[in-house]
Amino acid sequence: MKKIIITFLLIGPYLIAAQKKSDEIMVASIYEEVLSNSPIYESLRVLCKDVGHRLSGSTGAAAAVEYTRQLMIEYNFDTVYLQPVMVPNWKRGPAEILKITNSKKHGVIGLNALALGNSIGTGPQGILAEIIELKGLEEIQKHKDNIAGKIVFFNGPMDPTLLKTFSAYGSAVSQRSSGAAKTEPYGAKAIIVRSMTQSLDDVPHAGSLRYQKGLKELPAMAISTKDADLLSQLLKDQADLRIYMENYAEMLPETQSYNVIGQLTGTLFPDEYIAVGGHLDSWDVGEGAHDDGSGCLQGIEVLRVFKSLKIKPKRTLRAVMWMNEENGGKGGKAYATLSEIRNENHIAAIESDRGGFVPRGFTSTGSDKQKQQFLKWKTIFEPYGLHDFDQSGGGADISPLSKQGTFLIGLLPDGQRYFRYHHTEKDVFEAVDRRELELGAASMASLVYLLDQYGLTH
Repeated sequence: MKKIIITFLLIGPYLIAAQKKSDEIMVASIYEEVLSNSPIYESLRVLCKDVGHRLSGSTGAAAAVEYTRQLMIEYNFDTVYLQPVMVPNWKRGPAEILKITNSKKHGVIGLNALALGNSIGTGPQGILAEIIELKGLEEIQKHKDNIAGKIVFFNGPMDPTLLKTFSAYGSAVSQRSSGAAKTEPYGAKAIIVRSMTQSLDDVPHAGSLRYQKGLKELPAMAISTKDADLLSQLLKDQADLRIYMENYAEMLPETQSYNVIGQLTGTLFPDEYIAVGGHLDSWDVGEGAHDDGSGCLQGIEVLRVFKSLKIKPKRTLRAVMWMNEENGGKGGKAYATLSEIRNENHIAAIESDRGGFVPRGFTSTGSDKQKQQFLKWKTIFEPYGLHDFDQSGGGADISPLSKQGTFLIGLLPDGQRYFRYHHTEKDVFEAVDRRELELGAASMASLVYLLDQYGLTH
């Protein structure tokens, strides 16, 4: 026994070094395959240009389900199937009007605006009312006696000084998601929200809101940042400024849709699962290229790489196209619920939902032991420009898997440009750089390879 221990102490470091070298060679092969041979960019072109935007419940969403299913069949994955999901069926409607009607300086001024997702519409009668400006939800109590009968204008900007743009988004987005529910008890007639972006432009950003059960639902629209600044300035000079709002948004009964799943079955541990992918739905403006066509096709690319390099996974790998992240999260919840019913063991799940930009690292959420093992692989990725492994996070669609003790991981691209495109008409195929998209896919495939080789401690 002592001889065995002494022998291991002598040769152990060499075995570890040899294994690391082997991993580095395989990761280099994965990057080479993706950067030289990947069809991901052309696949994204088809999803964006031929299918287009794909809001849950729409014909575009149905077409995206079939396109990604056929793509994974073409790649000859072991199994490709659809998981039924009931999703919201919200429609924007044919006309959206938001205008200042009585500016003493400029008269009638049209504003660039979009109805918020899940919002009700005003109908043909519209809403005409004075405005009250608030910088965030925290100002509601201070001004609660002046809200009744008015349109509440939430004008809290994303903090431009925060280098972590998703932190800036997280600090501001409550105005959009909860503004209607928080102001209805004080008699608000509708809400307007400054678009969630650090850019100053004329482009309004969509996004969803949540109503509160038992409270009246209020119409809600987002306006561009330039128009938000204009409206704020005019209000300083004219307190009785009035706005007319008209739109025809409505929520129809839930409808059938699907998560799309492609699988490579594990050779040694088929009952251990690693899920990777993004959300297939997008808003009904733009083409959903960064949000989240990129993430979906990166997930498919991970499994394609395994097939192309003839890597037989030890564990079962799944590329998952979750449906309905944008305005309900039904796909992620349905996937986790069925997984729990089947008593599946997801050791890890990776979501790409921060755009197809150049990767800088991965976020993660899990136990200390899982985190420690994950951080040991950081040095393998540093030659490829990935260095940020310390931030917490995973993804909206994979978060329900946390109940299983699943280690949750999010691809972390450079986020400085993301909120130029997020939820807008500018989120189109041309906004995605081929090489940056490919680098993200190669990074995800490399991490899945390491997870598959070594597993994770729960």
